[in-house]
Amino acid sequence: MKKMTMIPLLAGFILGSTLWSGGFTNTTAAATSTTAPASVSTTADKSEKPQTNHLPNIKILATGGTIAGSSAANTDTTGYKAGALGVETLIKAVPEMKNIANVSGEQFANIDSTNMNNDILLKLAKRTNELLARDDVDGVVITHGTDTLEETAYFLDLVVKSDKPVVVVGSMRPATAISADGPFNLYNAVKVAGASSSKGQGVLVLLNDRIGSPRYISKTNTTTVDTFKSVEQGYLGAVVGDQVYYYNKAVRKHTTASVFDISNLTQLPQVDILYEYQNNGRYLYDAAVAAGAKGIVVAGAGNGNLSTASLEGAEAAGKKGVIVARSTRVGSGVVSPSTKDAASNFVSADSLNPQKARILLMLALTQTHDVKQIQSFFNEY
Repeated sequence: MKKMTMIPLLAGFILGSTLWSGGFTNTTAAATSTTAPASVSTTADKSEKPQTNHLPNIKILATGGTIAGSSAANTDTTGYKAGALGVETLIKAVPEMKNIANVSGEQFANIDSTNMNNDILLKLAKRTNELLARDDVDGVVITHGTDTLEETAYFLDLVVKSDKPVVVVGSMRPATAISADGPFNLYNAVKVAGASSSKGQGVLVLLNDRIGSPRYISKTNTTTVDTFKSVEQGYLGAVVGDQVYYYNKAVRKHTTASVFDISNLTQLPQVDILYEYQNNGRYLYDAAVAAGAKGIVVAGAGNGNLSTASLEGAEAAGKKGVIVARSTRVGSGVVSPSTKDAASNFVSADSLNPQKARILLMLALTQTHDVKQIQSFFNEY
């Protein structure tokens, strides 16, 4: 097969929705994808004309990531440029979406998700809430890089103030790859966002036909398309044969039941993550406190265990008012609370991994610095 070249931006992403047979591209299918459906808009204008075809109105907020990635070679699944394509290109590449929803897009950001930060996170959450408050928006889909997707999704799950569906979607292969997973993931995300059964389910994560809760699902493999798994708690549902199925519910508090309100926040408190390992020292804790950390999450060994040196550093931080959340580096399981935690300004992160524990601790610190109240948040969310 000859190496395929990108025809300005769109051609690469179209590979994901183009039929492949016998080693060549179906050019007719590709040509069809270059025309935007009539029901697709790429404007963020609030004065959009309401649709009258009774399909759900879904807004896509694009933030970049692999789903918008491109490379010169169609066999590249690593080493590509993330966030190279705009939301208009993503929408045009999946014209089939016009059959299930009235889709409009907004380019909110265009970054590798490793560069997602608190400032962008707050603005994204506020924009999501603004859109969900509109009568002409039935659901929101957010395209996102997979490296930190679970963190953004969990943050949104805690601060979105609507029961309308919000679906966070990504891909593991760039748009230019032979078997790009982005187009079908995006189609399924729009399908899920438009399903009446998705209402009230909290923020959802959609990849590889599976629907997950941000509280439970995590990236587990560096490159495979089935990387997002909920190992112990399971998935909420799946998309099969163009139908959305739910068979579980997220039982922890989220969205409309959450006390966390970011509407007037301009910044989030600094919370750092420290990793437990052999021969570590307390100096990392001292450095975090000196740098202004208001909270520290420890990726502890086993059941959230700390070495003698780490414990000294964590207790010293606690005496200065820093909240220390004990999580675990092992990937699954509950870190059981200790009767000594509260006295040291420690909390158990329950079953949250370190990166999600950081999200919850940041939001908890916007409400209180009382260690017992913060522990209750980890028990409930």
